[in-house]
Amino acid sequence: MRPHRTRLAPSPTGALHLGNARTFLVNFLLARQEGWEVLMRVEDLDGPRIRRGATEGMLEELAWLGLTWEGPVIFQSHRAAAYEAALRRLVEAGAAYPCTCSRKDVEQSAAAPHAEDGAVAYPGTCRGRFVSAEQAAATGRPVAWRVRVNEEPIEFTDELAGPQRINLARAGGDFVVFKQVEQAAYQLAVVVDDAAAGVDRIVRGDDLLDSAARQILLRGLLDIQGEVRYWHLPLVVGPDGRRLAKRHGDTRLAHYRSAGATPRRILGLLGYWSGLLDRRREADLAELQPAFDIHRLPRGPVVFSQADEEFLLGQ
Repeated sequence: MRPHRTRLAPSPTGALHLGNARTFLVNFLLARQEGWEVLMRVEDLDGPRIRRGATEGMLEELAWLGLTWEGPVIFQSHRAAAYEAALRRLVEAGAAYPCTCSRKDVEQSAAAPHAEDGAVAYPGTCRGRFVSAEQAAATGRPVAWRVRVNEEPIEFTDELAGPQRINLARAGGDFVVFKQVEQAAYQLAVVVDDAAAGVDRIVRGDDLLDSAARQILLRGLLDIQGEVRYWHLPLVVGPDGRRLAKRHGDTRLAHYRSAGATPRRILGLLGYWSGLLDRRREADLAELQPAFDIHRLPRGPVVFSQADEEFLLGQ
C-alpha cells in the first residue's frame, strides 16, 4: 500500500520569510512522524509576479534548513495541458461559465455583497450571460472562467481548526478557475496537481480554510476519488495582528542568514513557535523530530516579537 503524501508548495512571487518557514517545518516534521512521503511543488503560475532566481533561492534555503523531499521538483508552469483538460470537464458539466468582469467591476458593483471576511463577493453578473466563450470574447474584454457555487455549505473537519461549515456563496461567491490571461487559477491548479500526485495530506496556513472548501467542491465536480485530510495552522503575525509581511520589516530567511543566523538558530525559533521548545534556543532537526507533537502547536496566531528578532540576530 502506497504511503500517504503531502507537499511543500512555495511560490516564487517573493522570498521565503519566517512564517513560510514555520509552516514548511511543521509540515515536514508531521510527515516524518507519520511516515508520509513529502513532495516539492513550485507554484509558479503567477508569471508577472514571479521574481527571477526566487525558485532556486527558496529551494536552496529549505535545503539549508535541512528539509528534504522525495522525487523531482514539480513545476506548475509545466502543467498547462492538465489544467486545460480539467477546465473542459467543468465547462462540459455546466459547472463553469465565462466571465468578463474585472476585479474593479466586482468591487464597484452596487449589487456585490460582502464576503464573510469583509471582501466583496462576486455578485453573479455573468451567470447565464453568455452562451459561449466566443460570445464573451466578442465583447472585446478578457474572458475568465468561474465555477458556480450555491448556498449549501461545504462541511469538513480540519485536524487543527476542527469542524468547518463554509458557505461559499457568502465567502466570495462564484470563484475564478481560469484567469483572463488564459492561465489556471490557484484553486484549480492545486486540485489537479494534488490529485495527479496522490497528495492526500495537506498542511498550510489557516488563511486558506475557505480555499479548502473551494477545493473540496472542485474535487467533487471533477469526480476525484479519495479522502483528503487537512491541517490548517494558525499564522505567524506581526505585533499588529496582521499576517507577517513586508510591512513588519525584513523577515526573509535570506536577511537573517546574511546577518549570521545559522540553521540551528532559525530552527530553534521555529521550534519554539511550534510548542516544541520551552524557550528560544538553538536546535536542529535531530532534536525537533522526536519532540514533535502536533497537539503542542499553539491554537492561536504566533506573534513575531522584538525578542524573536533579537534572538535571531544574536543580540
